[in-house]
Amino acid sequence: MTSRRHFLGRTALGTTAALLAGSPLGTAASSRSSVSQEMSAAPLVAPAAVPLTILVLGGTGFIGPHQIEYALARGHRITMFNRGNDPGLYGDRVEELTGDRDVRKGTGLTSLAGERRWDVVIDNSGYVPRHVRDSVELLKDRCGRYVYTSTVAVYDFDAAPNVDRDGPLLAAPAPEVENVTWETYGPLKAECDRIVQRILGERATIVRPTYIVGPGDTTDRFTYWIERLMRGGDVVCPAYPQRRVQWIDVRDLCPFLVHLAENGTPGAFNAVGPASPVTNAEAMQGLRAFCAAPTELLWPSAGLLDELEYPTPMFDRSRGDHLAGASHAIAAGLTYRSLADTVRDTHAWWLEQSDERRARARGWPSAEAEAAVVARLRR
Repeated sequence: MTSRRHFLGRTALGTTAALLAGSPLGTAASSRSSVSQEMSAAPLVAPAAVPLTILVLGGTGFIGPHQIEYALARGHRITMFNRGNDPGLYGDRVEELTGDRDVRKGTGLTSLAGERRWDVVIDNSGYVPRHVRDSVELLKDRCGRYVYTSTVAVYDFDAAPNVDRDGPLLAAPAPEVENVTWETYGPLKAECDRIVQRILGERATIVRPTYIVGPGDTTDRFTYWIERLMRGGDVVCPAYPQRRVQWIDVRDLCPFLVHLAENGTPGAFNAVGPASPVTNAEAMQGLRAFCAAPTELLWPSAGLLDELEYPTPMFDRSRGDHLAGASHAIAAGLTYRSLADTVRDTHAWWLEQSDERRARARGWPSAEAEAAVVARLRR
């Protein structure tokens, strides 16, 4: 078993691994060395020209550890504000302030009050417009730049299935809507985007990732496909093999966020990859190339998957593409590693987790459910 703190101890090097060029699918590596071995061999990060004071709102989820470790490696001084559910996660390397984004709960934002200034605020934990507005209003005169971690889910893909950073955003929900669900997530985040940009103007940076994947993934979505393909056999794939799909490795996303903060880059950026979108079929074939077990990819219809209520993590059922353009992000410094890197390192990380953690994987189809789909396809 690898503890979260052990993982963090290795991440300072892991986030600095060279970002590989070439095909977005890469070449499947024959070596399946552990994440720790790869991280120990990775080159050190060069220090930033100017160390910054950075306030991170959040910091203990999926992207937070990668982001903070990279910023520390660059020589920045980090203060972290969250509920304090995982105290001491970074030892004495990070200052910890506790509270709640909701000013109606506990001490709220009290620990952030006063005259203290930060060069940059990175907001990873803003999901509710009221919470984001309160934080921005409190900090707007005490920070140089506010970097808000948003999502491509803010776009109205029904109005424009392929968008750039100026694409139409979803309409704001009613003010009383604050419960984050599958239906409200996008509209709530879209309104948060508008709040940050309206209040801070050119001092606002909005980063909109697509599905975030890689070691430490708490969603278990991408990890499912790696684990399933490693077992081989008949694999039920998502519907629509020619539909295109996007993702971003957390170890590409987090350096990009810090890079934007260091350079004071304003505007909105879609943090999506690969560099060229691939189809569902190409993604599954790329994953299969890394797996040693004999595997057959089966492509059921969306109707059959819906009928049997079969989940396909990370892949939705819509026929058309919903793509966000990354040209502005690439011009601003976003780079990509290969799919082979992501698969290898995520699989190594997953194998290091305890049996209990792996048993808690969320949203995975059961073996029985998969067998039922295969039986329908084979008859």
